[in-house]
Amino acid sequence: MSRPFRQVDVFASTPYRGNPVAVVLGGDGLSTEQMQRFAHWTNLSETTFVLPASSAAADYRVRIFTPVNELPFAGHPTLGTCHAWLSVGGTSAVERPGVVVQECGAGLVSVRRAGNELAFAAPPLVRSGAVDDATLERVVRQLGIDRADVVDAQWVDNGPGWVAVLLADAAAVLAVQPGPVDLMIGVVGPHPPGSPAAFEVRGFFPKDGVTVEDPVTGSLNASLAEWLLRTGRAQAPYVASQGAVLGREGRVHVSRDDEGTIWVGGATVTCVAGEVEL
Repeated sequence: MSRPFRQVDVFASTPYRGNPVAVVLGGDGLSTEQMQRFAHWTNLSETTFVLPASSAAADYRVRIFTPVNELPFAGHPTLGTCHAWLSVGGTSAVERPGVVVQECGAGLVSVRRAGNELAFAAPPLVRSGAVDDATLERVVRQLGIDRADVVDAQWVDNGPGWVAVLLADAAAVLAVQPGPVDLMIGVVGPHPPGSPAAFEVRGFFPKDGVTVEDPVTGSLNASLAEWLLRTGRAQAPYVASQGAVLGREGRVHVSRDDEGTIWVGGATVTCVAGEVEL
């Protein structure tokens, strides 16, 4: 059966400079096995399937798959899926202008439109707090850095399982050369004052026994924002850059509204449009 398909670049205004996500629109009728098989075939960090909402408060439901498992939430697939849904005529039933409500495994996530950018409301952390000594030793060993290089470390898990380390500066982040990892590890460090971006971010995760670096990571930047803003290390709004080591130009825009909600957004652009047989 032919289904509408989009491949969307997220967190970049120039095609092929951000993080791609594959989006299957009209995913109803597909089994979990079929979805997982297709996600394994695309071999992108995430592939999503748009389904009718099961909640009256949502505009659509999405299931998010890596090549090997399903995720309750992920950031760049949220923005890419919303972009694709809007591109085929999706209209919000929510009475808040410019806001789309997505239903996913983590619950309801609001996505707002601002010009040519989309931003999602950062979901709450499911795990936070200090990293125990044994885990931190494991993290620094896997990153190939010294314990003394770590300014601070925190669990910043909003679904995928992120643990994060803060380094002294962006240059230290860019210099990291990890070995094999078995955790979802985020690394962040500040750029000098006055730089176009306030922070440099990198995200690493294991896949089939090897270490993969994510080009630009919405969920990680969302959870880092909660940590950095709460501890006074960042002031909203700010911009984080990610993907430079991979030749990408990811830019993540973080803001906080009057109600204290953290919004994580960026540009989205369609790179592939057509149909897929599933």
